[in-house]
Amino acid sequence: MNNTVIVALAQLDLVVGDVKGNTARIIETAGKARDELHADLVVFPELSICGYPPEDLLFHAGLRHAVERSLEEIRESVKGIAVLVGFPEYQGDDIFNSCAVISDGEYLCHYRKRCLPNYAVFDEARYFTAGKSAAVFKLNGIRIGLNICEDIWRQAPISASRAAGAEVVVAINGSPYQTRSQANREREAAARADEAGVPIVYLNMVGGQDELVFDGGSFAMAADGSIRFRAPPFEEGLYRVVLRGSGSRVEPEQAEVSEPLSLEASVYRALVTGTRDYVRKHGFPGVIIGLSGGIDSALVTAIACDAIGADKVRTVMMPFRYTSTISQEDAAEQAEIMGFRYDVVPIAPIYDATVQQLGPIFAGREADVTEENIQARCRGMILMAISNKTGRMLLTTGNKSEMAVGYATLYGDMAGGFAPIKDCSKTLVYRLARFRNTLGDAIPERAISREPSAELRPRQKDSDSLPDYAILDPILEAFIEKDMSVDEITGLGFDREVVVRVLQLVKHNEYKRRQAPPGIRISSRAFGRDWRYPITSWYRFPG
Repeated sequence: MNNTVIVALAQLDLVVGDVKGNTARIIETAGKARDELHADLVVFPELSICGYPPEDLLFHAGLRHAVERSLEEIRESVKGIAVLVGFPEYQGDDIFNSCAVISDGEYLCHYRKRCLPNYAVFDEARYFTAGKSAAVFKLNGIRIGLNICEDIWRQAPISASRAAGAEVVVAINGSPYQTRSQANREREAAARADEAGVPIVYLNMVGGQDELVFDGGSFAMAADGSIRFRAPPFEEGLYRVVLRGSGSRVEPEQAEVSEPLSLEASVYRALVTGTRDYVRKHGFPGVIIGLSGGIDSALVTAIACDAIGADKVRTVMMPFRYTSTISQEDAAEQAEIMGFRYDVVPIAPIYDATVQQLGPIFAGREADVTEENIQARCRGMILMAISNKTGRMLLTTGNKSEMAVGYATLYGDMAGGFAPIKDCSKTLVYRLARFRNTLGDAIPERAISREPSAELRPRQKDSDSLPDYAILDPILEAFIEKDMSVDEITGLGFDREVVVRVLQLVKHNEYKRRQAPPGIRISSRAFGRDWRYPITSWYRFPG
């Protein structure tokens, strides 16, 4: 055997529901792969025709008809190259997560995803019926098996492909980003390659879709688990992989292997990608941000500028009597460094009028957190008014630590359309801010180094209400991401009273999180799609 298949990996950012637009991109990209890369086969991501994840759109009859028209258009339009596309396949009451290989108007192969994930952010058992059979087709003398995403994390599908004669397996994916996801994918793929004794070509999509970000990182792996090609993460592209048959084996030729990103670099790229696509895909002309001079809003502003350009970012400083001079100076400095629009709108007149109006109702009661929340809600009203008037989307600036324990105000600093750092702990926020400054000046050093404060009362510090973030964040991670008990978390060296208090705060503030805007998922468990604790619950953490 001395055969060759040139594969073009289309690592694309497709749009959920845009069947017409996605189809046009598929046809255009197939032509480019044929003419520029001289490819024999072009591969597109999981459910590429309708975008991933389509969720309950799958139940809409209009989507079904659009997908059927799309397949026919691709079949009629693409010539001179084989095309592997993913699509929802409807058969009676069943929906399959399927893919097909089309070449010069003919269907060469058809495959239905066998393993349907139903954990974390995945609900595929809600929508799809599992496939049962392997699928292998021959191209230029090489037998190619097909897998879809979760299949590659299980032994049975690739073993079935090998048993059906596959000499190489192509896996199409819609695998969302989380920290260390690329290393985990490659580890699992290496295990499958070793089990089946075949190389694997792995294609992943890129781009943001609501709370999810897809990071690409497509690769070709030899049967021994060695990486022969890796695409750059978070970048669209059309990449060439050469499969060469020699003797009784098929091997991917050595090509460029993109270097993995550091944790901070990958998270930051995910946040920029998710923010950019949420703004772009919703058609907003720009964003509005409340810039307080603190670390969270500074980081969100830097992300927004990197995502859509400083000219589309507008910020507002809303000082009050408790706002420090340092905060106002740092906010103004960042505006000067990064070049975005910066306005100052004091909230005292609005606050004073509100408190005066409530005076008869509040009579005889001491000032407390109510007055602090009024400050936050005055700011929220100003920001939403500017958002409404200008059409810009309001980005919220709360982090995961605050959202976990309820250190945020409903209809105040929680108001907005998207929350870029919603899944980033406070300690990670500091790491990301320092990382961003390695790319060029963006965030004033004083905003990073000084002690955090909401500045809603005199000399206020976050540590007045919360444990230090160096203690709080590991407790939250142990509970939220690892489901550890009070005893287990205490066994890590934390004070039991503090652990119980933190976990009770998480439980008591579920109602707030249900009303929070969506935000980018970067951890193994974010508040949103894969966090479903009840609001009403009599469960008590043992003290």
